[in-house]
Amino acid sequence: MWQVGRTAHIVINNCALESNCYGPSPASAPTIVLLHEGLGCSALWREFPNLLSQATGCGVFVYSRSAYGQSDAVALPRPLDYMTLEAVNVLPRVLDHIGFNRGILLGHSDGASIAALYPASVTDHRVRALILLAPHFFTEPLQLKAIADARHEFEHGDLRTRLAKYHNHVANAFYGWNDVWLNPEFTCWDISDSIEYWRVPVLAIQGDQDQYGSYRQLEAIEKRSYCPVEIELIKDCHHSPHLQKPQETLAAIAEFNQRLWQTESTGSVAEA
Repeated sequence: MWQVGRTAHIVINNCALESNCYGPSPASAPTIVLLHEGLGCSALWREFPNLLSQATGCGVFVYSRSAYGQSDAVALPRPLDYMTLEAVNVLPRVLDHIGFNRGILLGHSDGASIAALYPASVTDHRVRALILLAPHFFTEPLQLKAIADARHEFEHGDLRTRLAKYHNHVANAFYGWNDVWLNPEFTCWDISDSIEYWRVPVLAIQGDQDQYGSYRQLEAIEKRSYCPVEIELIKDCHHSPHLQKPQETLAAIAEFNQRLWQTESTGSVAEA
């Protein structure tokens, strides 16, 4: 299953999902599973997965959720709890399919919300930590404005053309995300209570100029987590720290990753 250097498709719930693997297999090293943003896909992580594997020594697995990238389309409209459904109904099967043994869920934006929901919804001791890039736990006015601006750019600007380079079902991908976030009922969306269910260390990274979320998102983690939390606020950075400030982001992740596995190794020796 672990095929480095080529794009493959895995079938989950009768849906073919585009996927890519980097570095060692789950049988050889811990695995970091990447969960992309609301308009992302495997290709839009760009060089980050390969650099991440090199910086950490971990295997890295990337997949495009349904409707995104080269994955199959999804029925619209998406339900308002689509991120919870991804965490509960899809992600566990993805992890089983790749032979996930132990590792980290690393999500960006919507993907960070899915990663946050997973340990609050699924008992899975294989997940040893969370890394959240620009996470969302509730809606904010600045966020909804940016999403409304994206809709205008998609329908009247060149956003559709730019996204079509990466998504086979570009309208399906865009409206599946945008219609939910701009639904009036979604203004009440709040998954902050998921934080209280975490039982693993967390690294949260956000740009100080993130147009999709304020520092209040990170404050929710600081106030509600019972687990060790590390916060990195990166200066002069917008919504995608892994692309806009890759050196700072990779350094923070590599340090966190090293401490995580050192602590686990030390704990195992002490128990023995």
